[in-house]
Formats: sequence, structure tokens, C-alpha cells
Amino acid sequence: MLPETDHASEYDSIDYFTDPSLVPDPYPYFDHLRSKCPVLPTSNYGVVAVTGHEEASVVYKDAGLYSSCIAVGGPFPPLPFTPEGADISEQIEAHRSQLPMSEHMVTMDPPQHSRARSLLNRLLTPKRLKENEEFMWRLADDQLDEIIGSQTGTVKCEFLAAYAKPFSLLVIADLLGVPVEDHEEFRTMLGAPRPGATVGSLEGETLDHNPLEWLENKFCAYLEDRRANPRDDILTGLATARYPEGDTPEIIDVVKSATFLFAAGQETTTKLLSASMRLLAERPDIVERLRSDRSRIPNFVEEMLRMESPVKSAFRLVKKDTTLGDVDLKAGTVVMVNPGAINRDPRRFDDPHEFDFERHNVREHLAFGRGAHSCPGGPLARVEGRVSVERILDRMLDIHLDEDKHGPEGNRNFNYEPTFILRGLTEINIAFTPKSIDAPSV
Repeated sequence: MLPETDHASEYDSIDYFTDPSLVPDPYPYFDHLRSKCPVLPTSNYGVVAVTGHEEASVVYKDAGLYSSCIAVGGPFPPLPFTPEGADISEQIEAHRSQLPMSEHMVTMDPPQHSRARSLLNRLLTPKRLKENEEFMWRLADDQLDEIIGSQTGTVKCEFLAAYAKPFSLLVIADLLGVPVEDHEEFRTMLGAPRPGATVGSLEGETLDHNPLEWLENKFCAYLEDRRANPRDDILTGLATARYPEGDTPEIIDVVKSATFLFAAGQETTTKLLSASMRLLAERPDIVERLRSDRSRIPNFVEEMLRMESPVKSAFRLVKKDTTLGDVDLKAGTVVMVNPGAINRDPRRFDDPHEFDFERHNVREHLAFGRGAHSCPGGPLARVEGRVSVERILDRMLDIHLDEDKHGPEGNRNFNYEPTFILRGLTEINIAFTPKSIDAPSV
């Protein structure tokens, strides 16, 4: 980490996208950018960094001015065209298919995005989410049983592999209607196997190419079968969903929406759960406050999302000349919104670097974005966090970090994924004393 007071000049010249010094703790860097201007042109590939909460809200809400066509890669690769004039909307549409992940709704703009999202809206109903939550309670206990086994003394585990990854994966598998008999295959092929199983290999198959491709092949087969042979199940509902105008989408269009939700939802929820576990293992005072009043758990989850937003950077392309926060932006400018910065904006949140699950405005965080592209799985992630914390408190006593892995108090070491897109631990090793519990109350 580079302390701002001593290294302001280094911050001005550092490459945010590649410099490993920003990976463990990017927040001082974000603070430095915001202190200069919450909408700041940088030396990084001409990207304009948005680190202010109010300014980011404007970007998220105005799809007419800020295109999501570069939402994932930002400046990489460069645009396949040279922006010309004060309005590049037609250029974007003419070259959209050449942009990364253009077939997924995360990079679409209205009205195409609205049509694609409508397919998921058919699935994410209150009734379906309630059924999915009932599954979560059972799954949480199953995963904790898998960790604890028959042990009665101190139990150690690497929490991402043992709980966060399989839990988040199987929750979305259930939500999308993946048959229970295929859950084990999904765990094995998507990197969340049971202990002793081989990652990414099943009956000779491997994921050396692209896990999304494997998912797409699976869901194509599911949906083609359901269109030919409808059943009373969730997959049939997806297979027979129609656009608001009444026309039937191609199978692949439904599959793209489902598989991106699957992959993105698994990643972000895993990161939320692992960040939450780190805090629980380091702050026994918070654990005790949660044990004494479970009604605080939803706010705990919201504050975790604010403090450790799983998405580190989201990108938009300016479609028309405009002004944001008194800064003029030309059409063709790449805008980078940093949730980790905007959710610690002191103009919005008091003592923004302090964890406070009784924060009165905690739900004003933008970890799930805002506007047309607000995360469709946001409500799902919130419930996953709440259910997991509830069951962890029920099943674990004396939660602490494994010092053999992370070092002693005062000299901890943690590794984070070296990416500018997501913020997440690569592992979190814990130890705890298991506690027996009665059947879950749902």
C-alpha cells in the first residue's frame, strides 16, 4: 500500500490496471483520486475515474449518455473505431458485435438490454425467491456439516473452498432450476468440488477452454429439451418465456442471460461471504453483538457490501458530449466507476472507512449499481449473506483466523485476486469450535 501523504506523485503516475501494489488495499488510492476531483481524467489509457457517490449515481442512471458496451473490459481492448463528433451512438451500434461480451446483457443498452432482462424478471419473482431461500437454509447446514464432519474439537478449513464457493454456486443452480441430480456435476465442473474430487473434470471433460461455454452447452440442452417436452419445472418456465412484445427468444438468447447470471452471481456472492468471514474472524465484538441481536444481521450484510464491494470497477462509454461534476466529457471517453471508492465517499457516509452496521444510511451504497443495469441478483445476494451469517453464528463458536496461514494478530497477511474488475480474497483460513443445533427454522 502507498500512503497518500508520502506518495501522492506515485499515485498520479501509477497504472491502476496493472500495478500489484494497489491490490491488497486500493482505498487510499481511491481517496487520493477523489481528493483531486470525484470525476478525474487519469493518465491510465485516457480513462476518467469516478470516485464520488453522487457523480456515480448519474452515470449509472443515464443509459442514454453512458453506454454499457464496454462494461466489462473498459479500455481493453481499444475501441474498434475512432470516435467522431459529439454523438457516437451510431458508431457504437455499427461496431457493437466487435466489442467483448457483446452477446451478454451486461454490455447491452436499452432497448436490447430491457428485452434481455425481461427474461430474468420472469424468474426472479417473490415466490421463486422464497422457494430459493428455503433451499438456502438446508444448503447452509449441509455445507457446514461437510466442513465439521464428526469433529468435536477445533475445526479448521479454507472457507472459500469449503463453504462460499459451493454455497453460492448451488444457490444459483437451484434458482435456475438445475435438476438436483446434476448439482454434483456442476460443483465438480465449476471449481467447487467436494473434498477429494477433481476440479474441472468429469467423465473425461475439462474446463481448459471456457467455463461459460460448458454452462451454455448445459443450459442449451436443458432448454431445448423443455421446449420439446415441457414439464412443471423452472427450466420449462425459462424455456417458454417470451419477450414483453410477445415474441419468443432464441434458445441461445435465454441461455446467455441465464449463464451470465450464474457466473457473475457466483463470483460476487463468494466475495461477499469471504469478506464477511474475515470480519467475523477478526472482530469478536461484532460477533457478540450479532449473537445478542440477530435483527442486526441484514444491516451487517449491507455494511459489508459497502465496505468491501465485490465489483471493483465498472465501465461506461460516453455516447454524447456531456458534463459530469463540472468536468466536460467528450463522446468516446471511457468512464470508470469504482464502487469501492463511491461507497466510501465521506460526502455521503460518515467515517467511511469504519465498519458500522448501525449506519443509518447504509442501504445507500451502490455495490449493486443503480438504474437499468442494477444487479438483478442483488436481492438474492442479500439473502445468501443473511442466511449464511445466521447459520455460521448457530454452528460456530470461537471463530478466529488460522494463524498458521494468515500470521499472528498485528502481522496478518491476506491475498486478493490481482484484477482491476473484482475485489476478493483468494483464500480465508479459519478455525472454530463446532456447536450442535436443532433443525433450522425457516
